[in-house]
Amino acid sequence: MLKIGYRTTKTAIGTASAIAIAQSLHLENFASAGIITLLCIQVTKKKSLQTARARFVAGLVGLLFSFFFFEGLRYHPLSIGLLLLFFIPTTVSLKVTEGIATSAVIILHVYMAKTMTWHLVYNEVMLMIIGIGIALLVNMYMPSVEKDLKEYQRIVEDLFRIIFKEIVHYLRTNESLWDGKEIALAGDTLKQAKALALQNIENHFLRNEDYYYRYFRMRERQFEIIERMLPLISSMTYTVEQRNMIADFIDELSDAIHPGNTADRFIRQLQEMKKQFQQMPLPKTREEFEERAALLHFVKEMEQYLIIKSQL
Repeated sequence: MLKIGYRTTKTAIGTASAIAIAQSLHLENFASAGIITLLCIQVTKKKSLQTARARFVAGLVGLLFSFFFFEGLRYHPLSIGLLLLFFIPTTVSLKVTEGIATSAVIILHVYMAKTMTWHLVYNEVMLMIIGIGIALLVNMYMPSVEKDLKEYQRIVEDLFRIIFKEIVHYLRTNESLWDGKEIALAGDTLKQAKALALQNIENHFLRNEDYYYRYFRMRERQFEIIERMLPLISSMTYTVEQRNMIADFIDELSDAIHPGNTADRFIRQLQEMKKQFQQMPLPKTREEFEERAALLHFVKEMEQYLIIKSQL
Protein backbone atom coordinates (compact mmCIF):
# COMPACT_ATOMS: atom_id res chain seq x y z
CA MET A 1 0.00 0.00 0.00
CA LEU A 2 1.30 3.47 -0.95
CA LYS A 3 2.54 5.34 2.13
CA ILE A 4 2.43 9.14 2.15
CA GLY A 5 4.74 10.82 4.66
CA TYR A 6 4.07 14.05 6.54
CA ARG A 7 6.73 15.91 4.53
CA THR A 8 5.08 14.88 1.26
CA THR A 9 1.73 16.06 2.59
CA LYS A 10 3.20 19.41 3.66
CA THR A 11 4.85 19.83 0.26
CA ALA A 12 1.61 19.17 -1.58
CA ILE A 13 -0.45 21.51 0.62
CA GLY A 14 2.19 24.24 0.64
CA THR A 15 2.82 24.17 -3.10
CA ALA A 16 -0.89 24.29 -3.92
CA SER A 17 -1.49 27.10 -1.41
CA ALA A 18 1.39 29.21 -2.73
CA ILE A 19 0.17 28.89 -6.31
CA ALA A 20 -3.41 29.69 -5.29
CA ILE A 21 -2.36 32.85 -3.41
CA ALA A 22 -0.07 34.05 -6.20
CA GLN A 23 -2.78 33.40 -8.79
CA SER A 24 -5.41 35.23 -6.73
CA LEU A 25 -3.12 38.27 -6.63
CA HIS A 26 -2.85 38.09 -10.44
CA LEU A 27 0.94 37.72 -10.35
CA GLU A 28 2.70 36.74 -13.54
CA ASN A 29 4.38 33.31 -13.54
CA PHE A 30 2.30 32.51 -10.44
CA ALA A 31 3.19 28.80 -10.62
CA SER A 32 6.76 29.73 -9.68
CA ALA A 33 5.56 30.53 -6.16
CA GLY A 34 4.77 26.82 -5.82
CA ILE A 35 8.22 25.86 -7.10
CA ILE A 36 9.84 28.13 -4.49
CA THR A 37 7.70 26.58 -1.73
CA LEU A 38 8.64 23.10 -2.87
CA LEU A 39 12.34 23.99 -2.77
CA CYS A 40 12.12 25.59 0.69
CA ILE A 41 10.45 22.75 2.63
CA GLN A 42 13.16 21.00 4.68
CA VAL A 43 13.39 18.21 7.23
CA THR A 44 13.77 20.54 10.25
CA LYS A 45 12.54 23.98 11.31
CA LYS A 46 16.03 25.46 11.66
CA LYS A 47 17.07 24.12 8.27
CA SER A 48 13.90 25.53 6.73
CA LEU A 49 14.62 28.98 8.22
CA GLN A 50 18.21 28.92 6.98
CA THR A 51 17.10 27.84 3.51
CA ALA A 52 14.40 30.55 3.39
CA ARG A 53 16.95 33.25 4.23
CA ALA A 54 19.43 31.93 1.65
CA ARG A 55 16.81 31.79 -1.12
CA PHE A 56 15.45 35.26 -0.42
CA VAL A 57 18.89 36.90 -0.30
CA ALA A 58 20.02 35.01 -3.41
CA GLY A 59 16.80 36.03 -5.18
CA LEU A 60 17.41 39.72 -4.50
CA VAL A 61 21.01 39.39 -5.67
CA GLY A 62 19.72 37.63 -8.79
CA LEU A 63 17.41 40.56 -9.54
CA LEU A 64 20.30 42.99 -9.11
CA PHE A 65 22.57 40.98 -11.39
CA SER A 66 19.77 40.70 -13.97
CA PHE A 67 19.51 44.47 -14.13
CA PHE A 68 23.23 44.99 -14.67
CA PHE A 69 23.81 42.16 -17.15
CA PHE A 70 20.57 42.25 -19.17
CA GLU A 71 19.95 45.98 -19.19
CA GLY A 72 23.65 46.84 -19.24
CA LEU A 73 24.51 44.40 -22.02
CA ARG A 74 21.60 42.78 -23.82
CA TYR A 75 18.97 40.05 -23.45
CA HIS A 76 21.02 37.26 -25.02
CA PRO A 77 21.91 33.69 -23.94
CA LEU A 78 25.56 34.76 -23.65
CA SER A 79 24.51 37.35 -21.08
CA ILE A 80 22.95 34.56 -18.97
CA GLY A 81 26.20 32.60 -19.09
CA LEU A 82 28.24 35.67 -18.16
CA LEU A 83 25.81 36.54 -15.37
CA LEU A 84 26.11 33.05 -13.85
CA LEU A 85 29.92 33.24 -13.98
CA PHE A 86 29.74 36.12 -11.50
CA PHE A 87 26.49 35.29 -9.71
CA ILE A 88 27.41 31.79 -8.46
CA PRO A 89 30.72 32.86 -6.82
CA THR A 90 28.82 35.76 -5.22
CA THR A 91 26.31 33.38 -3.62
CA VAL A 92 29.21 31.27 -2.37
CA SER A 93 30.86 34.29 -0.74
CA LEU A 94 27.52 35.30 0.82
CA LYS A 95 26.94 31.68 1.96
CA VAL A 96 23.56 31.50 0.21
CA THR A 97 24.29 28.81 -2.37
CA GLU A 98 21.02 27.05 -1.49
CA GLY A 99 19.26 29.93 -3.23
CA ILE A 100 20.86 29.39 -6.64
CA ALA A 101 17.94 27.30 -7.98
CA THR A 102 15.35 29.85 -6.82
CA SER A 103 17.38 32.73 -8.22
CA ALA A 104 17.69 30.96 -11.56
CA VAL A 105 13.88 30.97 -11.81
CA ILE A 106 13.79 34.72 -11.08
CA ILE A 107 16.63 35.48 -13.50
CA LEU A 108 14.92 33.57 -16.31
CA HIS A 109 11.66 35.43 -15.66
CA VAL A 110 13.51 38.72 -16.24
CA TYR A 111 15.19 37.28 -19.35
CA MET A 112 11.85 36.14 -20.80
CA ALA A 113 10.28 39.56 -20.09
CA LYS A 114 13.02 41.25 -22.22
CA THR A 115 12.75 44.34 -20.04
CA MET A 116 13.11 45.10 -16.36
CA THR A 117 10.44 47.31 -14.83
CA TRP A 118 9.37 48.12 -11.28
CA HIS A 119 6.25 46.03 -11.88
CA LEU A 120 8.42 43.04 -12.76
CA VAL A 121 10.60 43.54 -9.67
CA TYR A 122 7.46 43.74 -7.49
CA ASN A 123 6.09 40.60 -9.14
CA GLU A 124 9.25 38.58 -8.53
CA VAL A 125 9.68 39.76 -4.94
CA MET A 126 6.05 38.84 -4.21
CA LEU A 127 6.58 35.38 -5.70
CA MET A 128 9.53 34.89 -3.35
CA ILE A 129 7.66 36.20 -0.31
CA ILE A 130 4.65 33.97 -0.98
CA GLY A 131 6.69 30.88 -1.84
CA ILE A 132 9.11 31.21 1.06
CA GLY A 133 6.43 32.37 3.52
CA ILE A 134 4.13 29.42 2.83
CA ALA A 135 7.07 27.01 3.15
CA LEU A 136 7.96 28.45 6.55
CA LEU A 137 4.33 28.30 7.64
CA VAL A 138 3.76 24.65 6.76
CA ASN A 139 7.18 23.71 8.16
CA MET A 140 6.17 24.95 11.59
CA TYR A 141 4.45 21.60 12.04
CA MET A 142 6.88 18.84 12.89
CA PRO A 143 5.58 15.59 14.41
CA SER A 144 7.01 14.66 17.81
CA VAL A 145 9.76 12.05 17.70
CA GLU A 146 9.93 11.53 21.47
CA LYS A 147 8.17 8.17 21.20
CA ASP A 148 10.78 6.99 18.68
CA LEU A 149 13.61 8.30 20.85
CA LYS A 150 12.27 6.43 23.88
CA GLU A 151 12.09 3.26 21.79
CA TYR A 152 15.69 3.69 20.66
CA GLN A 153 16.61 4.21 24.30
CA ARG A 154 14.94 0.94 25.27
CA ILE A 155 16.62 -0.97 22.42
CA VAL A 156 20.08 0.34 23.28
CA GLU A 157 19.68 -0.55 26.95
CA ASP A 158 18.44 -4.04 26.08
CA LEU A 159 21.45 -4.59 23.81
CA PHE A 160 23.87 -3.38 26.49
CA ARG A 161 22.18 -5.72 28.96
CA ILE A 162 22.61 -8.71 26.62
CA ILE A 163 26.28 -7.87 26.03
CA PHE A 164 26.97 -7.65 29.76
CA LYS A 165 25.16 -10.93 30.42
CA GLU A 166 27.39 -12.60 27.83
CA ILE A 167 30.45 -11.16 29.56
CA VAL A 168 29.16 -12.53 32.89
CA HIS A 169 28.60 -15.96 31.35
CA TYR A 170 32.13 -16.10 29.96
CA LEU A 171 33.73 -14.92 33.21
CA ARG A 172 31.89 -17.64 35.16
CA THR A 173 32.24 -20.56 32.72
CA ASN A 174 35.13 -19.66 30.41
CA GLU A 175 32.81 -20.71 27.58
CA SER A 176 30.80 -18.76 25.02
CA LEU A 177 28.68 -19.58 21.97
CA TRP A 178 27.75 -15.93 21.46
CA ASP A 179 27.91 -14.70 17.85
CA GLY A 180 28.28 -11.05 18.90
CA LYS A 181 25.48 -9.76 16.67
CA GLU A 182 24.35 -7.36 19.42
CA ILE A 183 27.62 -5.44 19.03
CA ALA A 184 26.95 -4.47 15.41
CA LEU A 185 23.28 -3.85 16.18
CA ALA A 186 24.12 -1.58 19.10
CA GLY A 187 26.51 0.46 16.95
CA ASP A 188 23.94 0.93 14.17
CA THR A 189 21.14 1.74 16.62
CA LEU A 190 23.23 4.40 18.37
CA LYS A 191 24.03 6.11 15.05
CA GLN A 192 20.34 6.20 14.08
CA ALA A 193 19.25 7.35 17.53
CA LYS A 194 21.81 10.15 17.70
CA ALA A 195 20.82 11.35 14.21
CA LEU A 196 17.15 11.46 15.24
CA ALA A 197 18.02 13.28 18.48
CA LEU A 198 19.99 15.86 16.48
CA GLN A 199 17.02 16.31 14.15
CA ASN A 200 14.83 16.86 17.22
CA ILE A 201 17.17 19.67 18.35
CA GLU A 202 16.95 21.25 14.87
CA ASN A 203 13.18 21.45 15.27
CA HIS A 204 13.46 23.72 18.31
CA PHE A 205 14.71 27.25 17.66
CA LEU A 206 15.75 27.96 21.26
CA ARG A 207 17.39 24.61 21.96
CA ASN A 208 21.01 23.81 21.09
CA GLU A 209 21.14 20.49 22.91
CA ASP A 210 18.66 18.25 24.67
CA TYR A 211 18.50 15.26 26.98
CA TYR A 212 18.17 12.60 24.30
CA TYR A 213 21.16 13.83 22.30
CA ARG A 214 23.31 13.90 25.46
CA TYR A 215 21.97 10.48 26.46
CA PHE A 216 22.82 8.78 23.16
CA ARG A 217 26.19 10.53 23.03
CA MET A 218 26.85 9.15 26.51
CA ARG A 219 25.85 5.64 25.43
CA GLU A 220 28.05 6.01 22.34
CA ARG A 221 31.07 6.77 24.53
CA GLN A 222 30.20 3.82 26.79
CA PHE A 223 29.90 1.59 23.74
CA GLU A 224 33.44 2.53 22.70
CA ILE A 225 34.61 1.24 26.08
CA ILE A 226 32.60 -1.97 25.68
CA GLU A 227 34.26 -2.56 22.31
CA ARG A 228 37.66 -2.16 23.98
CA MET A 229 36.74 -4.52 26.83
CA LEU A 230 35.50 -7.45 24.76
CA PRO A 231 38.89 -8.49 23.30
CA LEU A 232 40.33 -8.16 26.81
CA ILE A 233 37.68 -10.51 28.21
CA SER A 234 38.05 -13.05 25.42
CA SER A 235 41.81 -13.24 26.05
CA MET A 236 41.24 -14.48 29.63
CA THR A 237 41.50 -18.25 29.97
CA TYR A 238 42.82 -18.80 33.52
CA THR A 239 40.23 -18.97 36.31
CA VAL A 240 40.95 -16.91 39.43
CA GLU A 241 38.73 -15.92 42.35
CA GLN A 242 38.52 -12.31 41.19
CA ARG A 243 36.73 -13.38 38.01
CA ASN A 244 33.63 -14.46 39.91
CA MET A 245 33.67 -11.27 41.97
CA ILE A 246 33.73 -9.18 38.81
CA ALA A 247 31.10 -11.40 37.19
CA ASP A 248 28.75 -10.81 40.13
CA PHE A 249 29.35 -7.07 39.86
CA ILE A 250 28.67 -7.00 36.09
CA ASP A 251 25.57 -9.16 36.57
CA GLU A 252 24.15 -6.69 39.08
CA LEU A 253 25.13 -3.75 36.87
CA SER A 254 23.41 -5.26 33.82
CA ASP A 255 20.13 -5.46 35.72
CA ALA A 256 20.40 -1.75 36.57
CA ILE A 257 20.83 -0.42 33.01
CA HIS A 258 18.17 2.25 32.61
CA PRO A 259 17.89 6.03 31.97
CA GLY A 260 18.20 6.82 35.68
CA ASN A 261 21.59 7.55 37.20
CA THR A 262 22.81 4.78 39.51
CA ALA A 263 26.44 5.12 38.45
CA ASP A 264 27.67 6.63 41.72
CA ARG A 265 26.51 3.58 43.68
CA PHE A 266 28.31 1.21 41.32
CA ILE A 267 31.46 3.34 41.34
CA ARG A 268 31.57 3.00 45.13
CA GLN A 269 31.08 -0.77 44.81
CA LEU A 270 33.88 -0.94 42.28
CA GLN A 271 36.22 0.99 44.55
CA GLU A 272 35.39 -1.35 47.41
CA MET A 273 36.07 -4.37 45.22
CA LYS A 274 39.46 -2.95 44.20
CA LYS A 275 40.37 -2.64 47.89
CA GLN A 276 39.42 -6.29 48.39
CA PHE A 277 41.70 -7.26 45.47
CA GLN A 278 44.61 -5.47 47.15
CA GLN A 279 44.10 -7.43 50.37
CA MET A 280 44.05 -10.81 48.62
CA PRO A 281 47.21 -12.97 48.39
CA LEU A 282 49.65 -12.22 45.57
CA PRO A 283 49.50 -14.40 42.43
CA LYS A 284 51.57 -17.59 42.65
CA THR A 285 52.02 -18.31 38.92
CA ARG A 286 52.67 -16.32 35.77
CA GLU A 287 49.25 -17.30 34.39
CA GLU A 288 47.50 -16.06 37.53
CA PHE A 289 49.50 -12.82 37.44
CA GLU A 290 48.56 -12.14 33.81
CA GLU A 291 44.91 -12.99 34.47
CA ARG A 292 44.68 -10.66 37.46
CA ALA A 293 46.45 -7.89 35.55
CA ALA A 294 43.91 -8.25 32.72
CA LEU A 295 41.06 -8.20 35.25
CA LEU A 296 42.46 -5.04 36.84
CA HIS A 297 42.58 -3.43 33.40
CA PHE A 298 38.98 -4.50 32.87
CA VAL A 299 37.96 -2.95 36.21
CA LYS A 300 39.58 0.36 35.20
CA GLU A 301 37.64 0.35 31.94
CA MET A 302 34.42 -0.37 33.85
CA GLU A 303 35.19 2.52 36.16
CA GLN A 304 35.50 4.84 33.16
CA TYR A 305 32.25 3.40 31.78
CA LEU A 306 30.47 4.36 35.01
CA ILE A 307 32.06 7.81 35.24
CA ILE A 308 30.70 8.63 31.79
CA LYS A 309 27.18 7.75 32.98
CA SER A 310 27.56 9.78 36.18
CA GLN A 311 28.34 12.88 34.09
CA LEU A 312 25.01 12.78 32.21
